[in-house]
Amino acid sequence: MFMGEYKHTVDAKGRLIIPAKFRNQLGNKFILIKWLEHSLYGFSPSAWEIFETKLKALPMTNKEARKFQRFVFSSAFEAEFDKQGRIAIPINLREYANLEKEIIVTGAGTGFEIWNATNWQTYTADVANDFDDIADGLVDFDF
Repeated sequence: MFMGEYKHTVDAKGRLIIPAKFRNQLGNKFILIKWLEHSLYGFSPSAWEIFETKLKALPMTNKEARKFQRFVFSSAFEAEFDKQGRIAIPINLREYANLEKEIIVTGAGTGFEIWNATNWQTYTADVANDFDDIADGLVDFDF
C-alpha cells in the first residue's frame, strides 16, 4: 500500500529520489504516466498489468476511450532506479506536471503520484475546503 506524503526536489538533470518505502514495494522498475490534475502516476509492474488490461478493454469505437488510451499509452515510461534510488523523469513528463524543483510524492493506494509542490498545496487546500461535501457524495459508491 502506497501511503504518505514526501517532499523532494528534482535536480538539474531531471532526476528525482523516490521514497524508500515506495521503492521497496516497486522492485527495480515501475511504470510512470501522465495523470489527472497534471500529476504523474507510478504503477508497480503488477498494478500496471491490471490497469493496462482495463485500458485495452475500453471500446475503440468510443471517441473518449480512444483519447484516454492514447494519452496514457503515449506517456507511459518504464522508470528504473539508479544506485541512489533516483529516476530520470523524461522531459515530456516533467513539462506536463510542471516539475521544476520542489516536488511532492504522495501515496495513492495501489500506486503513487508525483506533483509540483505548489500545485499539490493548491489542490489539497481546495479538497480540504470541500471535504465534507466530497464525503457526502461517496454515499452513491456504497462507502
